[in-house]
Amino acid sequence: MSSARSITCTAPVMVSADTVASSVLSVQTSGAGFVDLTREVAKFLTGIDAREGALTVFIRHTSASLTIQENADPSVLVDLMTVLDRLAPQSFGWTHDTEGPDDMPAHVRTMLTATSLHVPVMAGRMALGTWQAIYVIEHRARPHAREVVLQFVGKAG
Repeated sequence: MSSARSITCTAPVMVSADTVASSVLSVQTSGAGFVDLTREVAKFLTGIDAREGALTVFIRHTSASLTIQENADPSVLVDLMTVLDRLAPQSFGWTHDTEGPDDMPAHVRTMLTATSLHVPVMAGRMALGTWQAIYVIEHRARPHAREVVLQFVGKAG
């Protein structure tokens, strides 16, 4: 195990939270795969003039989920779908198949990923890393209309 050679910390920025702003994104998926929400979420923050605070991103479904992942190389998303297919295959013999063979695997994939994300907002921007993006992961084979709730708590300009 290696240890860090240097750790530094910026000076804290302290503000009083005076704003709670919420909105719902309607996302039309085209079937199983990733939908990048990063630009739409950034537009929400710009629209409310968010400065410093916390952003919650929440998906209102049990067969789709959210993730923060690499946005530079699309093969990352292909490999992630391959892993999810292996972890929760349609051919497993699930007992719950009310909406088809991809129904229960979609629930398992949602359980393995996330329905809610927390993203710090600093100086009016999401504090995402250089190669990070926010994605909806559609776990069902056919297209679906999904709702994603955005809520900012903090200081707005």
